[in-house]
Amino acid sequence: MENTCLYHPLSIGSLHLTGNLFLAPAAGYTDSAFRSICVEQGANLTFTELVSAEALTRGCVDCSTALLCRAANESAWAVQLFGASAQSMAQAVAALAPYKPDMVDINAGCPVPKVTKCGAGAALMRDPEKLGLIVEAAVQASRKTLGAVPVSIKLRSGWDASSINFLECARAAVQAGAALVSLHPRTRTQGYSGKSCWRHIKELAAELPVPVAGSGDLFSAEDAELMLRETGCAAVMFARGSFGNPFIFAAAKSLLTGGRAEPPDALIRINTAIRQLELLARDIGEKSACLEMRKVFCAYTKGIHGAAALRTRLVHAETIDEYRSLLARYENN
Repeated sequence: MENTCLYHPLSIGSLHLTGNLFLAPAAGYTDSAFRSICVEQGANLTFTELVSAEALTRGCVDCSTALLCRAANESAWAVQLFGASAQSMAQAVAALAPYKPDMVDINAGCPVPKVTKCGAGAALMRDPEKLGLIVEAAVQASRKTLGAVPVSIKLRSGWDASSINFLECARAAVQAGAALVSLHPRTRTQGYSGKSCWRHIKELAAELPVPVAGSGDLFSAEDAELMLRETGCAAVMFARGSFGNPFIFAAAKSLLTGGRAEPPDALIRINTAIRQLELLARDIGEKSACLEMRKVFCAYTKGIHGAAALRTRLVHAETIDEYRSLLARYENN
């Protein structure tokens, strides 16, 4: 298979995408500012951070407004919901009508205890029948209130090593109307440790009549090429590999279309980080943005010369001007 076949348009139900490079939902990282930067770099589909279905159904607008902020350049924008009941999921999907998402994604893979202890996230995989009912409720609500935008689901391999049931869960989801299944092939108990089992993605892609997006251990353009080639999945979904590195989308697109995956220089990385800070400040205010961006700047500066000393200063920056001053000083050294 030639590289040019690996990057291609993709249809997910009624949603038609120009390419198959996705930004995964990730709490604390995939805010609208970062998603906007990723779209500039070539992301074809972006997902919000996890949004609580319960919070939406209870009218906790303040809890979700920032999470549901859509960047101006997001032409294919999915909202990811987590919840533990079909009723609350249906109500949450209906509550999304004012936001006009292009797709609704159901989280059935989050391993974080505060999500799973409520029966949501990866806990849904312990009951495939219930998972199917939740997807069905979301699909029906989408038809009634969102103009039938597609509903997708994100899974893990299973709850633990003794319950690898991603195929059963995926079948239940697709039978209920899911138009895309994304798989992070680790178990809930693994969290993000060990290696992801790409063989599970291959099995799923061969099994399902809908597109499968693969995630897990995608830290370079070369990783994306390898996953597409080895598993036959329809799309790749970058998560941790994109944090502080939105350039991975441009690199992957270039590599998959016959070019080279050229890494950005230090100046481009720094300037992009500043732009992300400015975008985030516009959404949540300068003070909050400066606090949120500390970890992000650490990721952006990883691997550049003198980064350790720079990060020591950046984690104390409290204003955009302080960030700019520290980075200007770095550039001039």
